[in-house]
Amino acid sequence: MSGNSKIPPLSRRRSLSGAMLALVACGALLGNVQALAQAFPSKPVRIVVPYPPGGFNDTLGRLVANQLSRTWKQSVIVDNKPGGGTVIGTQAVAMSPADGHTLLVIQFPFAANPWLHKSLPYDSEKAFAPVVLAGRSPMLLVTHSSSSLRTVDDVLARARAKPAALNYGSSGAGSSNHLAMAYFESMAGVRLMQVPYKGSTPLLTDLAGGQLDLAFDALPHALPFIQSGKMRAIAIANAKRSPLMPDLRTVGESGVPNYEVSSWHGFVVPAGTPAALIERLNRDINAVLATDEVRNIFAQQGVVPDGGTPAQFKSFIDGQMALWKKVIVQGNITAE
Repeated sequence: MSGNSKIPPLSRRRSLSGAMLALVACGALLGNVQALAQAFPSKPVRIVVPYPPGGFNDTLGRLVANQLSRTWKQSVIVDNKPGGGTVIGTQAVAMSPADGHTLLVIQFPFAANPWLHKSLPYDSEKAFAPVVLAGRSPMLLVTHSSSSLRTVDDVLARARAKPAALNYGSSGAGSSNHLAMAYFESMAGVRLMQVPYKGSTPLLTDLAGGQLDLAFDALPHALPFIQSGKMRAIAIANAKRSPLMPDLRTVGESGVPNYEVSSWHGFVVPAGTPAALIERLNRDINAVLATDEVRNIFAQQGVVPDGGTPAQFKSFIDGQMALWKKVIVQGNITAE
């Protein structure tokens, strides 16, 4: 039969009928998805915070929960599930139904844990779908108020003259302040001595008391000690200076170009959550982040609101995972 042969009338009618049915099915599916997003939420929503009450992650969860409860006229509950370096709470969400009614607050450890642990009870890259990057706060390089270390150049000169003579505090192996310093050491070509603590508060208390030389910590944690005069900021680990401390130079300006580390916070949901629900969550949380109330509370704690699309947040997470994989593998770092 020639390639130019005409399709018989009956076959043509069947092809057209098939196409019409496919269009109707697509339209019905689209209508169902839109109806799903409009009807959401159909029951109380849970925001899992893999940290104990207190601290910015808990504050973020409660701020968003309160605002969304008013917007949705539905209960939004904060569920604190600390433990395992955020693994316990993260696993709970990975195992939750992908129906938009369970969200997880994630932070720095989400991008580092896959490389710090030999195995995790979930796949960080496949078990979750990004919703929105809520905010970031840069890390500060700090010392006690009586220290002779006043600039990054001072730190580098001392560290190069006597490797491992300077010590620094961390919240434990694989913590954000440990990895921030490991990254600093790698980029600057120096070596310092880690002193691990069980949390940021005892670490900063000892640093303020002069029992440590240095630490990297998130701006919200360090700011009260700086404001009280017990500690001094040496530099900010940001691409640009902070409006909260406009006279404080960046680490990049001070001798380690392109060094940047921030404590960041965002929301994800279980993988498989319908795209329409993710878009609804993204839109409504972005609206919360834009309110004056939330922006004022963020500013008081040294956190800059972000927002944006799920795709932008995914790109950010991918970049963080690539960075910390390199630092952790090169430094042969494992979690405690």
